[in-house]
Amino acid sequence: MKNYTLEVCCGSVEDVLQAEKGSADRVELNSCLFHGGLTPSIGELITAKKLSKLPIMTMVRPRQGGFCYTDAEYRTALADAEMLLEHGADGLVFGFLNADGTLDAKRTKELARLAGKKTKVFHRAIDVMEDWKGALNQLIDIGIDRVLTSGQAPDVYYGAPVIREMIEFAQGAIQILPGAGVSLRNVERLVAETGCDQVHVAKFRSWTDTSTAANPEIFYGGALYPPEERYDVIDGDYIAAIRAKL
Repeated sequence: MKNYTLEVCCGSVEDVLQAEKGSADRVELNSCLFHGGLTPSIGELITAKKLSKLPIMTMVRPRQGGFCYTDAEYRTALADAEMLLEHGADGLVFGFLNADGTLDAKRTKELARLAGKKTKVFHRAIDVMEDWKGALNQLIDIGIDRVLTSGQAPDVYYGAPVIREMIEFAQGAIQILPGAGVSLRNVERLVAETGCDQVHVAKFRSWTDTSTAANPEIFYGGALYPPEERYDVIDGDYIAAIRAKL
């Protein structure tokens, strides 16, 4: 019987605990999931390591909006990576591109070297690269362990054929982790059509914090103005249902 690895994309310690409740195998810890995930705080990582036994991959992404960073932003990424590793990160998730959308091999090598024996994951920056085969070969040569991908499509439903092609192309030299839009409705189909042995899932439900209810006209965020009494947390029951499907 094939064993499947279930990774959950988390944006907080509470998310990590819910993922563990749902029998996840590991998590990817971020901040600011609305913008695709940015570097989490050191306090978030320290607390997650204390309260959870799950392996924790930590995002290293200094800002939203692409993956070609200024020198100052890249220095920030390196400093964050050092601190994350120092405080127990089991792996780093990152991606560096040149302005033309090709792999920034120099920066990728530097961060891979910094991570050492810890797991090295190249994130969905690969989904905007024109030559994904060439990129995979470069990442294999650099020593990257895993690639997170939607198959260069908006989600895994449309990207399944390319995900399968990636898995076949890699021939086990690098892990291919499908993510973006994995759900109870499609996870069995995804596994069957791609031959993958791991999936990356994010599913949230709203929790309530009534501390702001006395003045509902006050907002602390941007123009979206979400209700201040609600916040999203990973749905542990949904994760458990995905686990049962796998």
